Amino acid sequence: MNEEPLVSVVRGSLDDHEVAALAAILASRSTSVNYPTPPQAPSDWLLSSRPGAHPRTWRTAGLPR
Repeated sequence: MNEEPLVSVVRGSLDDHEVAALAAILASRSTSVNYPTPPQAPSDWLLSSRPGAHPRTWRTAGLPR
């Protein structure tokens, strides 16, 4: 345990809520860098505004995918 801490408080003191907020921010930033966000398929609502964006027709629009 001779390693330097990644974060240290230089001035003042943090209460429990501030430490929790700092830990949540650091955790969220590290996961977004380490794990790329998988691409999401466009919703049917978005595709309905683009008539040529998908091969579905008005006849097949009511059928399950």
